[in-house]
Amino acid sequence: MIIRDVNLETVCGVTSKLPENTLPEFAFSGKSNVGKSSLINALMNRKAYARTSSSPGKTQTINFYNINDALYYVDLPGYGYAKVALEAKEKWGKMIERYLKNSSMLKMVFLLVDIRHEPSANDKMMYDWIIYNGYHPVIIATKLDKINRSQIQKHVKMIRQGLGMEKEGILIPFSAETKQGRDEIWDLIESNL
Repeated sequence: MIIRDVNLETVCGVTSKLPENTLPEFAFSGKSNVGKSSLINALMNRKAYARTSSSPGKTQTINFYNINDALYYVDLPGYGYAKVALEAKEKWGKMIERYLKNSSMLKMVFLLVDIRHEPSANDKMMYDWIIYNGYHPVIIATKLDKINRSQIQKHVKMIRQGLGMEKEGILIPFSAETKQGRDEIWDLIESNL
């Protein structure tokens, strides 16, 4: 898809009413600092449209990006950052839960994990929770450029086992630096429009 127009259309905080969109939505979830904003920027062919930060816990809202008036990318708050107050974490969790349960236009949930590390307990919990709510998460193993090519299959296997993925579950290694994996992600999105 050629990206002609991108707008940050809606920002929802903890108490905000979620929008009732009529376009397909594709949600991006993952722990803090896993690279959600970098992935979204790479998919939109924009350098810094979705705010990135080296400090975890920056995305504290649900951000709806309108792409070509054809679909939405939905950037969910990161989870698992230790320095965020427990009360804030609980509010973010409820906000994410409300969105995943109530969006009638949600077509796909992408769960981002860092390819360098075993999935955390929070990653596993999110994976299971997405499945519990009737979705088949697509796993995006980010930061691919940070490991040697010879280690990719070993790390992919580690992630699959750590999450308890089924054999047919989709896992795409991705690098925001090299854009490897971008086309595969777009193919999945376009096939679900």
